[in-house]
This record gives sequence, C-alpha cells and structure tokens, in this order.
Amino acid sequence: MKRRDFIALLGAALACPAAALAEDSRRVYRIYWLSTQAQPDPFLDGFREGLRARGYVEGKNVVLELHYAIGNPQALREVASELRRGKVDLAVSSGPATRAMTAVEEVPVLFALSGDPVELGLVKSLGQPGGNFTGSTFLSLELAGKRVELLKEVLPNLRKLAVFSNANHPGEQSEWRATREAAQKLGIEPVYIPFSGASELESGLAKAGEAHADALLVFPDVLTMVHRAKIADFAIAHRLPSMFGWSEYCDAGGLLSYGANQRATYFWLATYADRILRGEKPAVLPVFQPTRFELVVNLRTAEQLGIDLDKSSILFRANRVIE
Repeated sequence: MKRRDFIALLGAALACPAAALAEDSRRVYRIYWLSTQAQPDPFLDGFREGLRARGYVEGKNVVLELHYAIGNPQALREVASELRRGKVDLAVSSGPATRAMTAVEEVPVLFALSGDPVELGLVKSLGQPGGNFTGSTFLSLELAGKRVELLKEVLPNLRKLAVFSNANHPGEQSEWRATREAAQKLGIEPVYIPFSGASELESGLAKAGEAHADALLVFPDVLTMVHRAKIADFAIAHRLPSMFGWSEYCDAGGLLSYGANQRATYFWLATYADRILRGEKPAVLPVFQPTRFELVVNLRTAEQLGIDLDKSSILFRANRVIE
C-alpha cells in the first residue's frame, strides 16, 4: 500500500507527527509482539512504519520483542504468562494470538481482530472497552452485504451462493445473518457451509464443491487467510467465482475482495501504542473500525474462469487490479 494511503487512513491522528515523539528520550519502551502468522510479517511491517511515523526508533527508544507460533495460539500462552513477570510496557497481538492473551491483566494489550472483541470477552463495548484491551476490529456487517452485491454485479445470473465460514470465529453468526439477508433480497439462495478449525477445512471445501453453487463467498478470518491459496485454487478448479474480505486472498488467486487494508490498520494501531506509552488507558480508547475499504479484482482469475468483466463497471471502481 502506498504511503499516501496510510496517511489518508490516519487523517488527523498524524497531523503533527513531530509532537508525538516520546517525551523522555532516555526511556526505552519494551513491546511484545505476538502472532500466529509466519515471517515475513506484513502486519508487523505496517506497525513498525506507524511507530516510526510517531517518532519511535527501534534500539533507541523502543524495543520490539517478537514471538511467533505459526497457526498455534496455544503455544503463545506461555509467552503471555511472561508478561506478568517481565518489565513490558505494551503487548500487541495479531489475529488469533489474542486468544492467548485473554487472561493478561497486568499490561495494556492492543489487538487487531477479524472478529467481534465483545463476543470474545476482551472489551465491554467497542466505545468503552473498560479494561486493559483495545485496538481494532475488521468485522463490519455492512461489508457482508456489500460483498454479495458486488458478486451479483459481476454475475448477473447468480442464483446460488456457497458461504464458507469458520464457525469458531467470534461474530461469525452475525456475519452469516447479514450475508443471508443480503443474498435473499437479491433473489440469491445462500448455502451455509461452516467448518470448525483447520481439521475440518478439507471436508468443508468438499461440501462446498457438492453444493452446486454459482459462486463462493468466504468469510475473512485468520484460518481462511492462512489457507487462502488452497481455497482460491479450489474455487478455480471448481469453476467458482470467489469473493473474499481482504486483498491478500486476491493475491493468492481469489477473484474479488472487498474490505479494509490490514497493513494500513496496523500502521494506524501504532497511534494507539504511542498514546498508551505516553500514559493513556486502553479502557477509554474506543475500539477502532476501519471506514476506508478497497475493492481488488484479479483479472487473471477472471480470464481463467471465462468471466467478462467489461460488462460491469467493476474494473473502473477497483482500487487495484491484478493482471
């Protein structure tokens, strides 16, 4: 993502970056980064860029201690327990790593979740978190309906839509309800295909293939994100136009995606990190929901599926086209 898009997302939060330098230049802040992703980590890169924009320099006034457990949030629980013993100023959890942090009360925790932090028990409400957790959620029920509308625009004859969903994802039922209602308003029959965890991913895909749907819509969460290439390849092999929530899915071969830019959100998250390190409490910092969204189209996948996108305005409205 281009730097000007990062700045546009932040708006007034970065209006005076020079004023955001740590007040005591002699202080070195210690931040734990916990993730179930693999390196290289684009979300960490976004957070680091955000820190630099706020005046933090690694090794000078901030130290990032990185902890990774690829696809295994449970392995991070021991790391989380270290937060109670060590001198840590802030913890930042990426995606499902937040589940390993739920019992931590001793230090502030920033999160970026695809699901509902209220349902997960991290905060009392989005507006008033009330504890030591705050951050960002990508969950937006308005987006669920918009994704169905965009698919219908590209596929005017869409009648049956397979909806592939990780049932363990916080807020998943709300997203399914919004998707179902949007589909029915457009005369589309939604076929709900839930799966529970990585062990059911293959069987879930098999059910999606047996649904005889006209297209595939995949709810965004870290598990489908990790397996995005497999899901995108499955959709192409079964001649299913696919819609996803984040651009990374399209980079892996998905046809369409519509949602927030994750890296930009992690860049923004550094603003909250700065405010907390300078004394503000997570309890009163509202959970942020992105308001800028990007539409990405994979033209190569469209050609593989024999879809003529020139018949719609989708290419003109896309923020990025993969050719």
